[in-house]
Amino acid sequence: MSNVKALLKKKLTGESYSRLMAVDNVKIHKFVADAIELTGPEAVFVCTDSQEDVECVRRMAAENREECSLETPGHTYHFDGPDDQGRDREITKYLVPKTETLSKALNQIEREEGLAEIRGLLKDSMKGRTMILRFLSLGPTGSIFSTLCVQATDSWYVAHSEDLLYRRAYEQFSKIGRKDNVFCFLHSAGKLNENMVSADVEHKRVYMDYTQDTIYSVNTQYGGNTMGLKKLALRLTIRKADREGWLAEHMFISGVHGPGGRKTYLAGAFPSACGKTSTAMLPGETIMGDDIAYFKRINGEFRAVNAESGIFGIIQNVTAKDDPAIWDVLNKPGEVIFGNILVADKKPYWLGMGTQTPDKGVNFCGEWFKGKKDAKGNEIPLAHKNARYTVALKALANCDPELDNPQGVVLGGVMYGGRDGKASVPVQQSFDWAHGIVLYGASLETETTFAIIGKEGVMEINLMSIQDFLAVPLGKYIQNNIDFVRGIRKLPLVFGVNYFLKDKEGKFVNGMRDKHVWVKWMELRVHGDADAITCPTGQIPCYDDLVKLFKQVLGKSYTKEDYVRQFTIRVPENLAKIDRVQKYHRDNVPNNPQIVYDTLDATRQRLSEARDKYGDYISPFDLAG
Repeated sequence: MSNVKALLKKKLTGESYSRLMAVDNVKIHKFVADAIELTGPEAVFVCTDSQEDVECVRRMAAENREECSLETPGHTYHFDGPDDQGRDREITKYLVPKTETLSKALNQIEREEGLAEIRGLLKDSMKGRTMILRFLSLGPTGSIFSTLCVQATDSWYVAHSEDLLYRRAYEQFSKIGRKDNVFCFLHSAGKLNENMVSADVEHKRVYMDYTQDTIYSVNTQYGGNTMGLKKLALRLTIRKADREGWLAEHMFISGVHGPGGRKTYLAGAFPSACGKTSTAMLPGETIMGDDIAYFKRINGEFRAVNAESGIFGIIQNVTAKDDPAIWDVLNKPGEVIFGNILVADKKPYWLGMGTQTPDKGVNFCGEWFKGKKDAKGNEIPLAHKNARYTVALKALANCDPELDNPQGVVLGGVMYGGRDGKASVPVQQSFDWAHGIVLYGASLETETTFAIIGKEGVMEINLMSIQDFLAVPLGKYIQNNIDFVRGIRKLPLVFGVNYFLKDKEGKFVNGMRDKHVWVKWMELRVHGDADAITCPTGQIPCYDDLVKLFKQVLGKSYTKEDYVRQFTIRVPENLAKIDRVQKYHRDNVPNNPQIVYDTLDATRQRLSEARDKYGDYISPFDLAG
């Protein structure tokens, strides 16, 4: 590459050049110069923290037809292409040097080969367009948690979305050292069709060069593939956390109210469409984040922040009754981007919204009518199952006031949950920290959902709900989690949750709102205000406590029959699950901590002994004595 500063001075306007040079950082200058030379944009817009610049991004997203206005002031919608509606595992790969190896469970390509491929696809991809540079922070700005990121993209929609989801940090960038490291993301939508969506999706690629903390993305617009600070950055921060002794997790953070006006912060890891956002948004509680959390030890305390400051949430099944806080934001003036919904008469509609929906309109496939089919003869739904909304957290009435606290909040508990129709009870507490990390986190089994491109309904292990994003050896990641609590005075409790348990007839044993009771029970357990019954897989609630909580939280009665249906220990199903989990770990996790196998073996032993005493299906009343 030619002289960096000379190239930048030639390609940038005087104002843009001055803005970029105010960020006196060698890596950033090289990254931007290389991105310009590679992609060939017509112009470069260096976005600062000013409201004027941010308004320019919003205006250009509309003028470029990447977003269109809806009836409600401030609301816009965006469509991705029919084959670009979710994170695509097959095309998302780590660039791995020849001298290194990652777990075979992770998708990867040799670094030099991968770089040559994706840089070839990015060559001249921005001709005739503007490159937008955004300077943003993961975690509160100026905080011990803050990780600085620069994104280069030719999508005004992506740049706009990131302003809702992340904290502006141009001013912080201007204070960093010349040799400080930052995360860099280069994205191009590639060739666009007449609808302004990526047309060459057969060649979409998302490649992660963890050796340089740089990510490349091309021929895609879907947020999970293009917004570098989201799951793509999570992969980099996991490695950064590994090096520095903290944790980057795929978790929400919520403030849960308890007796006497206290508030207890809980975090939770769930694969997509398994109840993560709805748990973070429980009515009457506060939300600090719905997706990515950073954990650090500060003065002997387990403290947490939300890496983001907004929500890129799944909108399917969001209703006024079940999700009042989200519903309110989606139906009042304010800045919201809807993605891949149905639009009719300038109003948004989505699947499962609980109101009457029109029989025709416009969606991601173009003009839509009820019964319309795709080229394969499949009926096209009115909106995509993975349709999204993007909104700043501070737009929510229940946004936690500690969102931007540079020290974060003290965490009282963590929970792991997935879609398990057969084995796991709705809520249980581990015997200790390591037991919970292994049995609920590292053993998390779930059904695949529409948020991932591919077949739905397939059972798979999704270790800690973070497996797709790990760029360190799986065994090392498990060990890091186990070791993290050393020196912490009061450890968070660990819970396993499952909202999708079914009975023999295939019916769910829980209502959608029951999760609020489980969360309230967790809050009481953190403070020792509720008892528990020891079972082979952990500690489960006592019936009398749940009777009180169902009445207090949901205003409904709770029968002994409900309790038995929900908390019967299903020994054969749990033993089968342990077998699957153990096989997965032996096949996919080299250098696994021995405590993983010891914990699984001990659980199998407890289940077998309980079966000998009580039979295959054990009533919680039997365990309670």
